[in-house]
Amino acid sequence: MTLSDYAEYDAIDLARLVRDKEVTPRELLDTALERLDAVNPALNAVVIPMEGEARSAIAAGLPEGPLRGVPYLLKDLHLSFAGARTTNGCAMFADNVPDHDSEFVRRCKDAGLVVFGKTATPEFGLSTTTESALFGVTRNPWAEGITAGGSSGGSAAAVAAGVVPAANASDGGGSIRIPASCCGLFGLKPTRGRIPFGPDAGEGWNGMSSIHAVTRSVRDSAALLDAVCAPERGAPYAAPPQERPYLEEVGMPAGRLRIALQTEAFNGVEVHPDCVEAARRTAALCEALGHEVVPAHVAVDWERLGDATRVVIAAHLRATLDARAEALGRELQQTDVENMAWFMAQAAAQRGAHEYAAAVKRIHTTTRLIESFLVDFDVLLTPTMAAPPAALGKLSLSNPDVAEFIACLAESTAFTQLLNASGHPSASIPTHWNPEGLPIGSQLTGRFGDEATLFRLAAELEKAEPWFNRRPPNRPTEPAAGL
Repeated sequence: MTLSDYAEYDAIDLARLVRDKEVTPRELLDTALERLDAVNPALNAVVIPMEGEARSAIAAGLPEGPLRGVPYLLKDLHLSFAGARTTNGCAMFADNVPDHDSEFVRRCKDAGLVVFGKTATPEFGLSTTTESALFGVTRNPWAEGITAGGSSGGSAAAVAAGVVPAANASDGGGSIRIPASCCGLFGLKPTRGRIPFGPDAGEGWNGMSSIHAVTRSVRDSAALLDAVCAPERGAPYAAPPQERPYLEEVGMPAGRLRIALQTEAFNGVEVHPDCVEAARRTAALCEALGHEVVPAHVAVDWERLGDATRVVIAAHLRATLDARAEALGRELQQTDVENMAWFMAQAAAQRGAHEYAAAVKRIHTTTRLIESFLVDFDVLLTPTMAAPPAALGKLSLSNPDVAEFIACLAESTAFTQLLNASGHPSASIPTHWNPEGLPIGSQLTGRFGDEATLFRLAAELEKAEPWFNRRPPNRPTEPAAGL
């Protein structure tokens, strides 16, 4: 298979080619590795090579899963793949090699996916760019000097650059949707509890974090979710059961939806005109498809909610760092982590247990807030971010300018973090590019447990305004020097 042929297929089509014996898993892996070799020196998207593991899996015989033979990448954050490093983007974990698979990884293997590498993430996924002291800077294929987003920026850059049609991602404050927006991809954050975190954890950030993927096609997202979303024994959360496979929802009529449009940021920051335009353009597409779009406003006490999310994230970070230091047989030191991670770890030590309990309660009340709002609407439509993708460096956890870091973080999470607190399914969809040629996403949020409506609506929008073949202008279909 040539690289130009490979680029024309999504994961579902690649799996079909394998089933029809038109191509072998080994040939697909060779092609993906060829593409990776061409672009990764410039992008720095994949930071832990796993070619040996991939070839061993193929030689041993892949399971007859729905995505058998499709090359895939895992994000280097928390997930365990037996025998491969999981660093979390942190030097303290540089030599951390789990001896078991996460449940999510096991399900990916059972689906027949061929994992051949791990993608870059900022330290512990704490930023909306993908830059780390351990692995360096990940670049956006769409523009030099611009972030690919975070914390799943390595995965998004790899998909946008044509290394794979889909890659694993996770989202605790926007980390699937933000890089999807920055890189012109579809990125769905599932409902809280839809995908398991076991056996090493029951949840991420008290239910704010979810695991899934960034993809070029809507149907790939649906197929990947079908492959991994069964309930897990012993998990603290269970999402409402789906009515049918999500892949069947793609292409089904969405009906006439009532869609709430909000372009004002939940956290009160100013929204860039490009981001407002993206949401309004998506709203116009929805109206052209026969849906009703109504201006609306979600009333959020952001000061209290923002403080609660900071308390929870900092507490989990501190617990992780203390546990790692204990495992290493020494005290935690400032030099172990980057500037902002140390700042957060120190902040956690200043808050009491009662404040942590109050923060968790405040976060969980957000679910009722959004669900009450969605009684009158099927979908909430907003921009994905309050600003176009930022310049590299501003959101780095090593940025000494704390004020600049916080301001840029607030712009990038202005619309996403609320839905992590509430646990609702939420997706970024690439229906707009600004005058500078950068992708600007719109965010679709559904009722709790209702990924089905999002898949139906997203598929309609994908058909009306196709993006699959919109590629970065400096992203060739064949290897070339300089990318």
